[in-house]
Amino acid sequence: MMSLVTKLAPDFRANAVMPDNTIEPFQLSSLRGRYIVLFFYPMDFTFVCPTELIAFDNAIRKFEELNTQLVSVSVDSEYSHFAWKQTERSKGGVGKLRYPMVADFTKQISRDYGVLIDEAVALRGLFIIDKEGIVRHETINDLPLGRNVEEALRVLKALQFTEKYGEVCPANWSDGSEGLKPTAEGISSYLTKHEK
Repeated sequence: MMSLVTKLAPDFRANAVMPDNTIEPFQLSSLRGRYIVLFFYPMDFTFVCPTELIAFDNAIRKFEELNTQLVSVSVDSEYSHFAWKQTERSKGGVGKLRYPMVADFTKQISRDYGVLIDEAVALRGLFIIDKEGIVRHETINDLPLGRNVEEALRVLKALQFTEKYGEVCPANWSDGSEGLKPTAEGISSYLTKHEK
């Protein structure tokens, strides 16, 4: 599989369960002008998946403050998504998620993003897409490995930092840390300041 980083995010149109529980056609490119965290998960009514979907929902305000739309995708139908949202969290459901849940019933979206495994389900792919529709970050986890929402926020903030200041983000950069100028002098100065 080739990485999508630096490429235009594959556009798609598919039915989705929206935050108000309506089922509507959803098109990724309709979000141009905003950042997008597009994340795939294997299936509804499973075990790791609800922990991730709920964790993203719990952090939704942090993403919104960064002009970012969360969008989830799995190979389930929109009707399965709807039923899962109607199931209480105490009974294995995801409840009232505040972002679109896209139905990739044909599995074409998962194929286009390189996350479909064994023509069955999507791996845990996460793609950060910039305001121009370009993929700037991707990670793909195996099925049993849940993602860290704070890491997605950290990378999103790093992207926005580089866009705003024209500096790059060194190893272990976090919000509030300094960047470095992408020059020989910049790296030399940074390493000298951070020698142990």
